[in-house]
Amino acid sequence: MKPNIHIFKTPEDLANSFALQLISWVNETVGDTFHLALSGGKTPSLLFSIFAEKYLHEAPWHKIHFWWGDERMVAPNDPESNFGVVNKLLFWKIGVSQDQIHRINGEADPTEEVKRYGLEIKTLVPLMGNWPAFDLIMLGLGDDGHTASIFPEQMELLESDEITEIAFQPGTGQKRITLTGKVLNNAKRVAFLISGASKAKIFNEIIHNSENSSAYPAWHIHPVGELHWFGDKAGMNLNI
Repeated sequence: MKPNIHIFKTPEDLANSFALQLISWVNETVGDTFHLALSGGKTPSLLFSIFAEKYLHEAPWHKIHFWWGDERMVAPNDPESNFGVVNKLLFWKIGVSQDQIHRINGEADPTEEVKRYGLEIKTLVPLMGNWPAFDLIMLGLGDDGHTASIFPEQMELLESDEITEIAFQPGTGQKRITLTGKVLNNAKRVAFLISGASKAKIFNEIIHNSENSSAYPAWHIHPVGELHWFGDKAGMNLNI
């Protein structure tokens, strides 16, 4: 199945359109719970700011359970914390219940936290084919083709039989916790959000199945549900 590609003029246009799309997806979901896994990065940060500024009252916040696709093993008030960014830009403004926030405890021991977080997901997120099935997983695209915290140096995480794994940032050795490939590919929807010219080369190689594209973890994301790419013109620069 071909991915759905959505191209926008600017990062702001991208974030606005994705915000409205997310609201629509949540509203059309049967039941009272929507399991959303968030990502870090500049584009999601812009999205969280726009939600807080424009859509505080439009979004059905009471239905959304917030999870994270990956997290750095840092304290929640650390500038590098993916949870901390969302908390600062959005959560305190919407007054979402703490029961709806399922963060990775970056300040905890990673060996224990990876087990705890995986168990929490398995307990609360509905299963499909014995794997958790998130309603939507947001992903970014690294300049090296990584996504979540699955880096080219750790391709084995794509085939792991665990829900969550400890990952390492190749340059620094920083420990992270990430969802594994089988979880990402079991989602009802996956949406990549990319912006900026530095993403264009990798994006085009992935979309066109270039000779080297299988070396990029992001190329291996083919969910059982829908696959969407949301990007600005600079980030996609689509060559068809």
